[in-house]
Amino acid sequence: MLSVDGLTVEFGGTTLFKDVSFVINPKDRIALMGKNGAGKSTLLKILAGVRQPTSGRVSAPKDCTVCYLPQHMMTEDVRTVFEEASQAFAHLREMEAEIDAMNNELATRTDYESDSYMALIDRVAAASEKFYAIDMTHFEEDVEKALLGLGFKREDFNRPTAEFSGGWRMRIELAKLLLQNPDVLLLDEPTNHLDIESIGWLEDFIVNSPMAVVVISHDRRFIDNITTRTIEVTLGRIYDYKARYSHYLELRKERRQQQQKQYDDQQKQIAEAKEFIERFKGTYSKTYQVQSKVKWLEKLEIVEVDEEDTSALRLKFPPCPRSGSYPVTSEGVGKSYDGKTVFSNASFIISRGDKVAFAGRNGEGKSTMIKAIMREIEHDGTITLGHNVKIGYFAQNSASLLDENLTVFQTIDDIAVGDVRLKIRDLLGAFMFGGEENQKKVKVLSGGERVRLCMIKLLLEPINLLILDEPTNHLDLKTKDILKQALRDFDGTLIVVSHDRDFLDGLVEKVYEFGDGRVREHLCGINEFLEKKKSEQQS
Repeated sequence: MLSVDGLTVEFGGTTLFKDVSFVINPKDRIALMGKNGAGKSTLLKILAGVRQPTSGRVSAPKDCTVCYLPQHMMTEDVRTVFEEASQAFAHLREMEAEIDAMNNELATRTDYESDSYMALIDRVAAASEKFYAIDMTHFEEDVEKALLGLGFKREDFNRPTAEFSGGWRMRIELAKLLLQNPDVLLLDEPTNHLDIESIGWLEDFIVNSPMAVVVISHDRRFIDNITTRTIEVTLGRIYDYKARYSHYLELRKERRQQQQKQYDDQQKQIAEAKEFIERFKGTYSKTYQVQSKVKWLEKLEIVEVDEEDTSALRLKFPPCPRSGSYPVTSEGVGKSYDGKTVFSNASFIISRGDKVAFAGRNGEGKSTMIKAIMREIEHDGTITLGHNVKIGYFAQNSASLLDENLTVFQTIDDIAVGDVRLKIRDLLGAFMFGGEENQKKVKVLSGGERVRLCMIKLLLEPINLLILDEPTNHLDLKTKDILKQALRDFDGTLIVVSHDRDFLDGLVEKVYEFGDGRVREHLCGINEFLEKKKSEQQS
């Protein structure tokens, strides 16, 4: 399939990879892992052919099809959703037109005995055999299945793509790639814009497909469910494990322990050799032994211990002021936009200390309900906030609303009041913005760094109702785990919207399901809720 040979990538005087080689085999499902900045996305772009290495090459058989879904992309606005997804079959239309053109040429030519005529017959036969081996009879049904699986509704099919957000356009592009049934599919953070049901559908599609897949993702459950091999990018080289992500973590820990032991043993030998040289360098009878040890030291290759990301977010929410027994009470709440009902007659009570998830497909009203609770929108029915409720709110667009011209320090300094002003640098250090990092302008921060900065703002005053709308989209696995633990220890009330099943597992004990214009309460964790949903769909 794809063969990577001696890949080296350099830019700005820095070597990102050096002499990297590996092979992607048919049906391989590979998780590409490594800390942020290790070069995962760059490697994926090189595999896709959209970026060239400094040296080395990527080779593939002539008929191998490689499809690539980047993190960010631009789509055209001239087609409907269904037409755009159907572009997956555009190459077949071109193939059909080419066959028709060759048949017309055969019908008009009269040089039946010429070599070129015979060659044309051979070309028509080969192209026709390839074309008719592809089942085109169900292509519309296949397009429909892909779009529905990725969260579109039938009424969306004839809407222009221009009406959809970037996240939904990403889904259209993903549908096109899946419908092309490539030999190798390269995915860079495909779950960022998918809801829980669509992630489950994509998992099933990949697992049951014969194609090879290479994926970068911060969704632990997703990569554990679909991958069987893990390639770690670290310190300019790769480690290739024939294991899924969870097992890879154990193997990596063992590898690092072995490296550390080898390093410690070698350092001990070096110290002993240097001591011997220093002790006997003027002793005639020891001259040969001294020279031997000097040569040994000159030729010695120092054992390298793989870098360990020791930077760690230290996140702990301050003690909560006590709220009333029922921080949020919803009675007959409904909301419509342009005559379309998002949900109606939603009634529920969230008690003090509850940790609940709002779940459901995108567009079913989860964020709308949060905006209603925050009194950002008008709605039917009533939402009552309990006594002494103090809200901390992270919206989906919170990170993008930060003032890009301020530094990290200025962002916090501008809003901090009271005693906390004396501890701003300590607080920033706890969030991995220590030293020069806190002088960075917001505009140069990564998505994950911006989310961390928004989290600091939530800690600046005591809160007892925390509302988080997609807080994990730009966080790496390690930071997600730290945030999850801090939320488990949080002694207030939590409402969280997230499509990350691993993040929600063990965090929430109640799920409010948004769908079909209703809000249904499920007194269980996320895994039990998803099992119930699966059973309902199969029955």
